[in-house]
Amino acid sequence: MKLAALALAAVLLPQAPIERRPPPQQVPTIKVETRLVNVAVNVTDAHGAPVPGLTQTDFQISEDSHPQKIAFFEKESTTPLSIVLALDTSESVFNNERLEKEAAKHFVNAILRDQDEFDLMDFSDTVREIVPFTNQKKQIEHGLNNLQPGDETVLYDAIYLASQRLSQTRQDAGRRRVLVLITDGVDTKDTRYEQALEQAQRAGVMIYSLIIVPVEADAGRNTGGEHALIQMSEDTGGKYYYVEDPKNLDAAFAHISDDLRTQYVIGYYAPQGVRHDQSLRKIGVQMNDPALGSKYSLRYRTGYYSDAR
Repeated sequence: MKLAALALAAVLLPQAPIERRPPPQQVPTIKVETRLVNVAVNVTDAHGAPVPGLTQTDFQISEDSHPQKIAFFEKESTTPLSIVLALDTSESVFNNERLEKEAAKHFVNAILRDQDEFDLMDFSDTVREIVPFTNQKKQIEHGLNNLQPGDETVLYDAIYLASQRLSQTRQDAGRRRVLVLITDGVDTKDTRYEQALEQAQRAGVMIYSLIIVPVEADAGRNTGGEHALIQMSEDTGGKYYYVEDPKNLDAAFAHISDDLRTQYVIGYYAPQGVRHDQSLRKIGVQMNDPALGSKYSLRYRTGYYSDAR
């Protein structure tokens, strides 16, 4: 009887209303594509010495002659580096293996910090990636003991493939992509300079060229190849150095290390509403104060491709 009363009470208790909600509507999303364009800038005085202590307000930056708002600024750069070291191991260059390896090892030990990554390649008949990106100095030193000599020089292939590899690295704010080449500037495979340069510019790579001069007065010296490499270094905001004796490689590497350590990194967001095509956008950097502009020289990459990563 008691059980029956309980059952009846359960039936008579009012049921809580069941709320029926319409299925959620699909909320449209608005995709806004932004791209931070990083520009590493070297500022030097009349003697070529780096100028420290400048601030964001000292600079102005433009794209296709239109002023842009600076969104990121780092002075005397501590921003991370992704570096490819590519060594020409053709017979015309790779004739003092021990000195070249030792100089490269000193460079790795001087430049590599916790936030950096390093990749080792060599090129002669083909391009080889010996050590993929790593932060481990011992791996790189081991790779330097496994260079492979050859007869030909696929220089522009090396620049193209190294730039392509650098394009796959992280894009955290301020990261700089660097290609360091040791070569005599001669390409013996008739590959295209324009393609190599475009790939470097698409990846935002700064090219530093250590140009080996085997015989300074050699009548057969390919100065055209050297000039092409110099132009490529200048267009990408890098630098070139002539090395007339392998014993001077250490000093040349030290110059590159100093150059990378005294850069300012300026970032701006690519303008919205500009068509997303394959054209090269021109970058301009100036000092805000004309008096400083007349005193100092600025070096930086001159453009980027809007459809590149």
